[in-house]
Amino acid sequence: MSALAYEQPYLLINGERVGCDGRDGLPVRNPSTGEVLAELPVATTSDLDRAIELAGGAFRSWSQVPPVERGKVLKRAADLMRERIESIATAITLDEGKPLFEARWEVLWTADVVDWQAEEARRSYGRVLPVSTKGRALVVKEPVGPVAAFTPWNLPAFLPARKIATALAAGCTCIIKPAEETPLGALKIAECFLDAGVPPAALAVVFGEPSMISTHVISSPVIRKISFTGSTRVGTHLAELSARQVKRMTMELGGHAPTVIFDDVDLEKVVAEAASYKFMNAGQICIAPTRFYVHESVHDKFVKNISEAARSLVVGDGMDPATQMGPLANSRRMDAMERLINDATRQGADLIAGGSRTGNHGYFWQPTVLANVPESAAIMNEEPFGPVIVTSSFVDEDDVIARSNRLGYGLAAFAFSGASDRANRLGSAIEAGMVGVNTFAATMPEAPFGGVKDSGYGLEGGTEGIDAYLTTKFIHQL
Repeated sequence: MSALAYEQPYLLINGERVGCDGRDGLPVRNPSTGEVLAELPVATTSDLDRAIELAGGAFRSWSQVPPVERGKVLKRAADLMRERIESIATAITLDEGKPLFEARWEVLWTADVVDWQAEEARRSYGRVLPVSTKGRALVVKEPVGPVAAFTPWNLPAFLPARKIATALAAGCTCIIKPAEETPLGALKIAECFLDAGVPPAALAVVFGEPSMISTHVISSPVIRKISFTGSTRVGTHLAELSARQVKRMTMELGGHAPTVIFDDVDLEKVVAEAASYKFMNAGQICIAPTRFYVHESVHDKFVKNISEAARSLVVGDGMDPATQMGPLANSRRMDAMERLINDATRQGADLIAGGSRTGNHGYFWQPTVLANVPESAAIMNEEPFGPVIVTSSFVDEDDVIARSNRLGYGLAAFAFSGASDRANRLGSAIEAGMVGVNTFAATMPEAPFGGVKDSGYGLEGGTEGIDAYLTTKFIHQL
C-alpha cells in the first residue's frame, strides 16, 4: 500500500490535532516495504507544558465525575473501537507489520480490556470501620492525579488503551507517549476515548525525543503517577527520575519466558500451540515463550515437529490475506536476530530452521529454530524479541526449575505436564508474575498482568490494576 493511503499522524492536545508546522519531524516507516509513510511531528517543551497544564486543570473536574458515569464513557469508547476495527487494524498493520488478522484481534482484545476497566470504575470500594466512640471512621479511595504513560511499539493499540482506560476509570487524567515508530494506532484509540465523551483536556498524546519527553513530563509536580511498558534498561532510568519526587510507578519490563515440557504431554498439541503463540507478531511479545526446556526423551521429536511448523509459515506483507507472519517492526530487530543467532551457532547450537533474512525489502526474518543451545549463549540470557525458538534438553525436575529461574527476568513462564501433582509444583516453583500451566494463555482482562525481579513491579489489569491509580485515605471524624 502506498504512503498516500496512510493518514498523517499528529500530536493530540486538548482535542486538537497538531501537525508538523514549524516542528521537527520523524519518519514513520512501513516495516513490510521500508518506505516512509509519513512525518511524525516532534513535541516541543511548550507542547508538553500545555498538555501538563491541561491535565492538571481537567483532573479537578474529571475526578469529580461519578464512577458510574466515567464507566459509561469508557463503554462507549470500547464500542467505538469495535465499530472502527478496520481503520484501526489497518493503521496497526501499516505501522507495525503484523498480519491484518492479528491486528483485528488486537483491536477486539483492546475493546474487551476497556470494557473491563469501565466496570472497575464503579468497584473502587472503600469501607467503614467500627469505632468505640462517637463519630465515623472511613477508608476511601481517591484518584492519585494526572498520569504520564509510556508504551512501546509491539502492541500499538492495546498497550496505550490499557493505560489510558485504567487512568480514566480511576478518575485520573493522562498524558501518553506511545512509540514514535507506531503512532497511528494509538492516535485512533485516543480518538475513540475523546469521541466517547472524555474531556479533551483530560487526554493528550505526544511524540518526540523519548528522553526529553520523559525527563520533562516526569519532573513536573503536576504529574503524580508514572506507568511504563518497555525494556528493563529504560524502566530503570525512569524509576530513577520518578524517585526524585517520590512518584508512584508501574513498570512492566522485559521477559525471557522459560517453557518447560515434560514427556507425558500430547506433544503434537503442544507443538501446534507453541508455534502459534511463539510466532505471533513475529515473536515480538514480552510474554512470548522463548527458552524451551524439553525432556530429553521427547526433545528431538519436539525440535523436528516445531521446525516443520516454522518452515510452513507464510511470511509476508501484513496486508496480504495469505500472510501468517509479518515482518519485524524495525531494522534494529533484524540486527539483533543476526547477532544472537550467529553467537548461538558459534557456541555449538544447531540451526534447524530459518536463521536469516528473507526477501529483498522490508524487515522480514525467517521463523527460526535453534536446538541444543548452551546456557552461555547470549540468546539464552537476553530477551530475543523475535521469531526464534531456542531449545535445550533436561532430565531432572529440580534442575529444570533452577534453570528456568536463573535469570533476572520474571514476567511470564509456561510449563506442560500430564501429571497434576507435577503441574502444581511447577506453577508454584517457577518465579514469574504469570505462569501458564498446560496453556500458553497467560493473560486475560480479568487477571493481573505484571512481573517480578527485573521484569518490573506493579500490576495492570484485573481487580488489582486500578489500585496503582488510587490513593487510600483514612478519615476519622468526631
